[in-house]
Amino acid sequence: MKKYILLLVILLNISFINSQNKEINKAEIREDLNEIVANLSKYYIYLKEKNVDMECLKSYYQSQIENIKTEEETVLFFEYLLNEFYDNHLTLSTNRNNSFRLFAPIYISIKDNKPTIVNVWQTQIENLNEQIIGAEIVAFNGISFDKVIAEFPSHCNNKKDKETREWIANKIIAGRYSEPRLLTLKLSSNKEIKLDLDSIILKNNETLLSTKMVNDIGIIRINDALGNNNLVKEFDQALNDLSHTKGIVIDVRNTIFGGNTYVARGLMGRFIDKLEPYQKHSYIEKPKNTPEIERSWIEYVSPRLEAYEKPVVILVGRWTGSMGEGFAIGFEGMKRGEIVGSEMRRLAGEVFDFNFKHQNYGYKLTTTKLFHVNGIIREDYIPTNYIKQTTTERDEIFEKGIELIKNIRINN
Repeated sequence: MKKYILLLVILLNISFINSQNKEINKAEIREDLNEIVANLSKYYIYLKEKNVDMECLKSYYQSQIENIKTEEETVLFFEYLLNEFYDNHLTLSTNRNNSFRLFAPIYISIKDNKPTIVNVWQTQIENLNEQIIGAEIVAFNGISFDKVIAEFPSHCNNKKDKETREWIANKIIAGRYSEPRLLTLKLSSNKEIKLDLDSIILKNNETLLSTKMVNDIGIIRINDALGNNNLVKEFDQALNDLSHTKGIVIDVRNTIFGGNTYVARGLMGRFIDKLEPYQKHSYIEKPKNTPEIERSWIEYVSPRLEAYEKPVVILVGRWTGSMGEGFAIGFEGMKRGEIVGSEMRRLAGEVFDFNFKHQNYGYKLTTTKLFHVNGIIREDYIPTNYIKQTTTERDEIFEKGIELIKNIRINN
């Protein structure tokens, strides 16, 4: 048996080596590069807002094609190109060992030109005891953090720009799959500590949602399942079981990968008894050699089954992403719920899939902007009941949510 396993391992290694040594067709890469640049220019709705030199992009990436020797380097070539736009919604549909992860369990802001930890994913972390909110990141894997930012593989954006620099800082701590993520932190007390991000254990959520009761208030936590159509049926059952409660708190702080509108509208439809608007879309039509014309529309939610009529609070945070963000602002747009929390993940707009002609994977581009029905673009939305995270010893957002439900009941 051991001989068979050893033979299988050898064959797999040979297969991997052969895939890496397969001759790279640089003419095909060049053709795919021209296509993705053309699609970015035509369809990427945020192109004008981005501080990216498109002429630099074309010339630099054209010049790098001759250096590509493996399939993995081809993937990284297109990954780095999308990273130039410092937009977490622009991604390849594949990754490799040296690719960057999509997120980390902490979030950095640039404060007084210093990368500072402002949020920790406390609802999903099992084992972080150190109080690191407010800590400055001094070094990453023993290298000055400023130097790591300077060496980040983007070449056509402005790394001194605050928004760009903050995005790169968070991409760095997300880290490559192949490398460690050891942070040197200076705490508020000026004490320096080491934090190994890979030692942080995230909860393994085996169910689509979880429920509990707190003082006659129902709590429904969505476990990163807004893209799973089966959630609608499970949510219906959970809400029916909690129909006797005096209020509902829906926790979407663990919806990092977003979801789809079918699920979101299905859930929201349980809280209304008539058609309600929940978000606005805006798209720019660009027929060839004609003026650009904006096309916009309001999307509505239809009521479903028996409506839950008592107070509702939605909990959000930095790991509330994409459809999770639309779900939250939708409740406020329908005037059916209070939103409590910090900034969300700020995944801008609505993405669509594009395919390369010669690669066996594709990429996502944002083609449509999304807005709160009050006109605020979704990625700029700040929760009406804003909570600045100051500690991981208490769940400040949850506490505020429970307090709000109680106050709404008293006022009613």
